[in-house]
Amino acid sequence: IVRLVSDMYTSGKYSSRGPALIPRMKTKHRIYYITLFSVVLLGLIATGMFQFWPHSIESTADWTLDKRSVHDAPLIRLPVSSPIPERGDLSCRMHTCFDVYRCGYNPKNRIKVYIYPLQRFVDELGVPISSTGLSREYNDLLSAISDSDFYTDDITRACLFIPSIDVLNQNSLRIRETAQALAMLPRWDKGMNHLLFNMLPGGPPDYNTALDVPRDRALLAGGGFSTWTYRQGYDVSIPVYSPLSADVEQPEKQPGPRRYFILSSQTAIHREYRAELERLKEENGEALLLLDKCSNLSQGAASARKRCYKGQVYDYPQILQESSFCVVLRGARLGQAALSDVLQAGCVPVILADSYILPFSEVLDWKRASVVIPEEKLSEMYTILKSIPHRQVEEMQRQAHWFWEAYFSSMKAIGLTTLQIINDRIYPYAARTYEQWNNPPVVKWSSVNSPLFLPLIPPRAPGFTAVVLTYDRVESLFRVITEISKVPSLAKLLVVWNNQNKSPPEESLWPKIGVPLKVVRTKENKLSNRFFPYDEIETEAVLAIDDDIIMLTSDELQFGYEVWREFPDRLVGYPGRLHLWDHEMGKWKYESEWTNEVSMVLTGAAFYHKYFNYLYTYKMPGDIKNWVDAHMNCEDIAMNFLVANITGKAPIKVTPRKKFKCPECTAIDGLSLDQTHMVERSECINKFASVFGTMPLKVVEHRADPVLYKDDFPEKLKSFPNIGSL
Repeated sequence: IVRLVSDMYTSGKYSSRGPALIPRMKTKHRIYYITLFSVVLLGLIATGMFQFWPHSIESTADWTLDKRSVHDAPLIRLPVSSPIPERGDLSCRMHTCFDVYRCGYNPKNRIKVYIYPLQRFVDELGVPISSTGLSREYNDLLSAISDSDFYTDDITRACLFIPSIDVLNQNSLRIRETAQALAMLPRWDKGMNHLLFNMLPGGPPDYNTALDVPRDRALLAGGGFSTWTYRQGYDVSIPVYSPLSADVEQPEKQPGPRRYFILSSQTAIHREYRAELERLKEENGEALLLLDKCSNLSQGAASARKRCYKGQVYDYPQILQESSFCVVLRGARLGQAALSDVLQAGCVPVILADSYILPFSEVLDWKRASVVIPEEKLSEMYTILKSIPHRQVEEMQRQAHWFWEAYFSSMKAIGLTTLQIINDRIYPYAARTYEQWNNPPVVKWSSVNSPLFLPLIPPRAPGFTAVVLTYDRVESLFRVITEISKVPSLAKLLVVWNNQNKSPPEESLWPKIGVPLKVVRTKENKLSNRFFPYDEIETEAVLAIDDDIIMLTSDELQFGYEVWREFPDRLVGYPGRLHLWDHEMGKWKYESEWTNEVSMVLTGAAFYHKYFNYLYTYKMPGDIKNWVDAHMNCEDIAMNFLVANITGKAPIKVTPRKKFKCPECTAIDGLSLDQTHMVERSECINKFASVFGTMPLKVVEHRADPVLYKDDFPEKLKSFPNIGSL
């Protein structure tokens, strides 16, 4: 470098002052530059080591017991004068004591849950508020929530707050001091949007069925609610966790007959109940096994896993798998851990606990997994259980085990189920469906969602698929296709060709329409083919329509689709029909006359969600589908039964049309004109009601019409001017 500078100097390109300054500057500041560079380099190295080297620095807002010992938690001393929350407002509901605006809108429709940092609360004398501190069960619960998608470590984003104060077991708490500790939480605000978990409420002698700790407006996930203390739609009834069922691994036993018919395994039941059970044992012999604690074994963990009968020792809870039904009686508390043990064994619980709110009963259908008998009818228990069909018992056994597996098996399952229930209340339009809560995931339909899980209003863009069932009325079929093609929201037209002896017309003969037209040939002439879940149906909405329904206008059809979009879980149709009870004959009858009431709509033209195609084809109860195909009648009544039974809702009749009139059709053209048709329709209703075991159809006295339908208004200003006639 020095030589290069000298050459440049001799060449005369630089003055004597310019090039001479460079070596002097480097000499003067060399040490300074080297030092600065070294400091920067060391800083970068230190930063990298800090970021990637394992260390114990943690965010104070993050909740995890793995990183933080209970003994390391900050100590909080409670002054005697600390405020105490009010006992608890029994009138609280989600709309009065819960601030949903804290939850806000988010694309995932999921609440955010914040867990307070762990703290040790003591009174002024240094005595802890709890004799046990943080239990293993509560630690597992909080850890599961902190690992879930519900969790947030940002307190400002939280919708729900969970204290790290363990109140699972009231027996270990000092009531007043625990309440004072809750009131000191920074976001307590009279318990608004706070959730407490408690499994063992009350204490001797009265054993209250809800936590005695004053808690203001806080939600309570409680394990022993009665109808007197449970705030419906606000609190959450949870199970009493059973460490036994979690610690003992049992092979799953297949549903079916078992060694014992009824088994009682609880050890601390009231002497009157014990006496009644012994009387039942005397009457029914070996069918009933009545167990109690083993008096000849020393007390401890080992004896808790044993039960005895006349000196014979049985392993518990394994013995529960040997019985079809297992008795779950109330003890000092309504909620019993035995319920969890029984469910795990796949034994159908027989619950005798008047006023008990069953765990997660807000979403779980306990009729499918248990038998609830009033305590006063304990003496009739054997007779009641014997009346249940064997097939139903097997289904209940299967359902009972699945309930345990999905919702009872761990503190994680209990905690996340509780949060999901609260989440469904806050985002009801995205809530889990009855089927998702209650149906074991045996069959998974990846391509279809239940209509109850759709957005509040399905988007208009996808449109609907028209499914036309036809046999050989080609001229009428083509007219139907032409008329339907005028409906703006039609996305696809699917023709189900139900004639195996005749081929459909050549492609060149079909009407030219602006949407895809597909023809599906069936293997057998069955009415149920109209409700098969064809792969070609890609839209959520389906319009089932017969090949002779040429009288509906495009306005009527478009309006029907718009109504369905607002009620995607309903059948939306045109002519309505009614079921009536005939007192003289003592059975149901089908009514097609014009009345003020509607309980069915004809699927000769009706909108519904394609999910019901799957249910009709694969989940229709009993032999209904085969009966429909054999009689070539009543497939529409079957669909009405199915939808009403699933949703508990009536269909929606749209527009004033009462009948499908086909002037060109002759008596031999259509099924519905046969003389025996109406008689068979009444037979159908009675047959289906018998199979379903109930009458699911709902009666309503209203229909949907366009807003300006009857108004004296220019037709061009109406959205649906050509709405049709009667």
